[in-house]
Amino acid sequence: MLLFSGVVTAQEENYPVHPDMVKKDGVPTGTVTKGTFAESRIFPGTTRDYAVYTPAGYDAAKPAALMIFQDGMGYVSSVPTAFDNLIHSGEMPVTVALFTNPGVVPEAGENALARYNRSFEYDAADGRYAEFLLTEMMPHALKDLNITTDPNFRGLCGSSSGGIAAFQVAWERPDQFRRVFTTVGTYVGLRGGNELPILVRKLEPKPIRIFLQDGKNDNNLYCGSWWVANQDMLASFEWAGYEVNHEWGEGGHNRKHGNAIFPDVMRWLWQDWQGEGAVVRNHPDRSKNKANDFLVKGEDWQLVSEGHGFTEGPAVNAAGELYFSDLEQSKIWKVDRAGKVSLFQENTGRTNGLAFAPDGKTLYGCQDDPGRLVSWDIDSGEMTVRAKGVKPNDVVVASDGTAYFSEPGKKTIHLITPGGEVKVASDQYSGVNGVVLSADQSLVYAADFGGRFVWSGQRKADGTLAYVQPFYHLHLPPASVDVRSQADGMAVDEAGWLLVATAMGVQICDQPGRVHLIVPSPIGQRHPSNVAFDGNVLYATCGGKVFKRLTKLKGAQAWAAPVKPEKPKL
Repeated sequence: MLLFSGVVTAQEENYPVHPDMVKKDGVPTGTVTKGTFAESRIFPGTTRDYAVYTPAGYDAAKPAALMIFQDGMGYVSSVPTAFDNLIHSGEMPVTVALFTNPGVVPEAGENALARYNRSFEYDAADGRYAEFLLTEMMPHALKDLNITTDPNFRGLCGSSSGGIAAFQVAWERPDQFRRVFTTVGTYVGLRGGNELPILVRKLEPKPIRIFLQDGKNDNNLYCGSWWVANQDMLASFEWAGYEVNHEWGEGGHNRKHGNAIFPDVMRWLWQDWQGEGAVVRNHPDRSKNKANDFLVKGEDWQLVSEGHGFTEGPAVNAAGELYFSDLEQSKIWKVDRAGKVSLFQENTGRTNGLAFAPDGKTLYGCQDDPGRLVSWDIDSGEMTVRAKGVKPNDVVVASDGTAYFSEPGKKTIHLITPGGEVKVASDQYSGVNGVVLSADQSLVYAADFGGRFVWSGQRKADGTLAYVQPFYHLHLPPASVDVRSQADGMAVDEAGWLLVATAMGVQICDQPGRVHLIVPSPIGQRHPSNVAFDGNVLYATCGGKVFKRLTKLKGAQAWAAPVKPEKPKL
């Protein structure tokens, strides 16, 4: 969509003033109030200026739409006039604007320099700035206004680092914001932004409408090319079926072109806002994202159980009954086929991972205190000790009766033979946590919580493991302080896909070890600690809750007969 038809070279960079950026006779003028915020706990010690535009048509009895501008005080002289005109013409809803600057930690003394938080807050590809806006800045600045909670009527805007910050807020919280305009956006290698084009392709698509602007003479620095990065983002959005538009020019790293097209971008972002355009959607019919192959359209996560301390170890038997552990409260719970939740065991010694044996009645558990592998008969509740003097974390039992369990403290996978002998399967790992068998049960996969790999080892005739390698390459949170995958529990499907619970969500990997799709946990919930299949239903333990989701995948259970997948495409 070409909004500005003039030819402007990088040397000139002069654009005509858009008529909607000029005050018009008969158009009511909104008000702007200014303030300072210096009470952040998320960015402690910072102070920042902000301003709030309230349109003339604002009615306290009706929730207003909202747009937030990063580097906001630079927009105060122009945006209110454009909003006055567009709101008056009905081309956008009655919209409050919050203009907020990045934080600054004032200098400690006369000979000290202030700490400027702009890159730390804006460039980071994480959820910290979104949390700041939602829990601190908005409640403070907008406390006297009636602002809609509908994410379809909340948007963000920013330029350069403010641009990536605007996108990142919607990316992290599409339940709160869904319309974004970025000019000369900094999607480059400063604090993980260079990974976003790949993540847009690999994460389950989100309902975001975004407009990108950039110029061929934008920055080309040590961290990347802004021009190339913005084109890469556009290609990823189009590939994944997002509502996206763009305007490319010849200009450099500034807001001149963005300002010149601002009113028309607002028209596009808010098009048909009183009709079909009121709801921002992603478009599976236009998407090549793997969500189309793995997930069922219209099916999201559903709550199964809540109110627990920390859920772990989901295991499903042939009867379709789900058992899961509460590590903090030392309990094991059962969910029957009808969805009824009941207590199976208490005082379990902080049992973590669970797995069913082939008989469907024996439930193995990794007991932290006193440190042993045990099993329960699910009919009688009788417990049997299987291995002593170990600190197991997760366990899987093959259809031939061989059990494998991880011991993170020793970076070791142990096995228990069908005859009851306990021995080391392999200790050739950087770390171990979750453990699962491949669909054909010839391989044992072990997740490294503190690293970025899932390790693969081939089962030998005696049950021990050969050719152990860091095989599955996982994505890490781009800007997290805790730079670990936090890879934990896993599940496999009959076609050979490996699903790994990680800090970024459920990462779905092909047999050659590559991530094709990342399915986030429900918004606002902790990332998953473990996953398990019951047919096409995927269960995930997330903090104190358990969720389920219908998928197009069909789980392969270790206690069932092995399934040989087709040879993968390489």
